[in-house]
Parts: sequence; C-alpha cells; structure tokens
Amino acid sequence: MERELREQMVSCGASYYQRGYSVGSAGNLSLRLPDGHILATPTNSCLGSLQAERLSKVTMAGEQVTGDRMSKEIAFHLAIYRQRPDCNAIVHLHSTYLTALSCLDGLDPENIIRPFTPYYVMKVGKMPLLPYFKPGSIRIAETLAQHAHEANAFLLANHGPVVLGTSLTEAVNAMDELEETAKLMFLLKDSNVRYLTEAEVSELRP
Repeated sequence: MERELREQMVSCGASYYQRGYSVGSAGNLSLRLPDGHILATPTNSCLGSLQAERLSKVTMAGEQVTGDRMSKEIAFHLAIYRQRPDCNAIVHLHSTYLTALSCLDGLDPENIIRPFTPYYVMKVGKMPLLPYFKPGSIRIAETLAQHAHEANAFLLANHGPVVLGTSLTEAVNAMDELEETAKLMFLLKDSNVRYLTEAEVSELRP
C-alpha cells in the first residue's frame, strides 16, 4: 500500500510540473500513510522529478523517519493533520492564477471566490484568505491549525493555495478545479458575471 501511495505522489507531482502548475522547487505534497506517518515531498525537490524511495517520511511529531530531508513547510502540513483526522492528503502549490489571486487587495477573507460555477461549490465549497507570513514561518502552521475546521481549501496571502482531501486524488482534483476557477475569474474580470444565487449554492451542498 505504501509503495502505491509513493508512486501516486510521484505521478501527481509530475503531472503538476508538466502542466505548469509548479516551477523549480515550488510547492509540496503530503499524505497520511496507513502506519500513521506522513509522506511528503522533500526540501528543495522539483515536483517534476520526484523519486518514490527518496520521499520524506516523518512522524506526526515532525521527526524524520526515512528519505531525503523534509521541507520546512512540513510544519503546516502536520498542523493540519493533527486538527483534521479526516484529512489524508494536502496539496500546496504556487500555481499561476491562484498565486496571482492571492496578491490582490480587497478580497473577501471569508470566501475569496464568489461562486459562479457549480463545480467550485461541489469540489471546494469555499476558500478563506489567510494573512501573509514569511514562507517557512511557524505562524503559517499556527494559523492553518486555528482555521483547519473552517474549510478544505485556503489561500495564503501573497503565497498560494493549500488544499485538503480525504485522499490525494480528492485533493488534486479540488486543486485543479480551484486553479481553473481562478483562471476564469481573470478571464471574466471585465465582464458582467452571473453569480449563483444562495438557493442555487444551497442546492449543490451535500
């Protein structure tokens, strides 16, 4: 089972890199293993060239078990996992449209994207905005832990998105939908958009 999850992470990383969702060593992926440990992309690793046997395996306490040196951003992954037992995977990218969105001023901190497609509601639900902190800062982990139960997707101001899932597949699919929705927002920025009504949004929620 662990081998399959390792290969899945490598495949997902390669897909993001090939599609331009990740450049250089930006972004990181993690998932919860059956033994309770966390598997994550190592520090300074490129998502396009991950190797299954070199992925970082760490304890929930943040201690390295095997693999290459863990990323400094593993701290916020672990903070979420501790707060959300239902979360089994996390995707954090610096994808173009979501990162551009994170740099805009005047966003609604409760839900950055006002629903205008049913897919955003069904795949994501809502996406709160969290304050800017220096990459690697413990404040990111503290803030995500504080808000972890509020949503399954967050946008770190001037940084990028963090998406949670019950599986890596679910987190990846939600991230893909988010990036496409952000792209549509920029394409429609000068248009008269028809947003979904409250009744229409309620109809889509489980």
